[in-house]
Amino acid sequence: MNRDFNQGCLRLRAFILGVSVLSVMAGTGCRPRPRSLPPSAVQTGIASWYGGNFHGRATSNGEIYNMHDLTAAHRTLPFGSLVAVTNLQNGRSVTVRINDRGPFVKGRVIDLSLAAARLLDLIGPGTAPVRLEIIREPVLLPGTTRFALQLGAFTRRDNAERLATELRPEFPRVTIQIFQTPSEVYYRVRIPAETMELAQSLAERLSRLGYDVLLLEGR
Repeated sequence: MNRDFNQGCLRLRAFILGVSVLSVMAGTGCRPRPRSLPPSAVQTGIASWYGGNFHGRATSNGEIYNMHDLTAAHRTLPFGSLVAVTNLQNGRSVTVRINDRGPFVKGRVIDLSLAAARLLDLIGPGTAPVRLEIIREPVLLPGTTRFALQLGAFTRRDNAERLATELRPEFPRVTIQIFQTPSEVYYRVRIPAETMELAQSLAERLSRLGYDVLLLEGR
């Protein structure tokens, strides 16, 4: 009887102690620490940057490169990924959006826009060791077209219409997409493709017909 009573008291004390600890944590604002990103979402290496020579030119996903935007090139991350880049030499960080492919220099993991490089104090040295942490990758919805073949980008719509009309008998899915930049409007002639195999097959057909083709991913 006494033993059962003592065990009951011990259990009650343990329960009260547990409640007290939780109350103290809540009262002091203590919260469970958020889980860190999995190792696969973190990468280290050398960052570089690119600017004036590429400003106004098409990136690998078909956008027009603006060196004043917070964007970057990466060899494999999906277009539209948001990545936190930290300069390991000074601790400065910036978040960039992936919209291009590169860098293609051994040891380098990311090529930053001028604006992003400036925030990391990277302009002078040109390169620096960095840590990349993936904040968000784009979600590809069912039915979303993952690849596209771009046949041209025009500032005049009638030129885009002329090319699309020429292509339509052989490639009925050809479309014209309007892309707005701060200073210009572009009319982009594209053919969508759901898979890399289909995109490559279409690119070969178009090349044999004499067209210049730009294969784009994620648009």
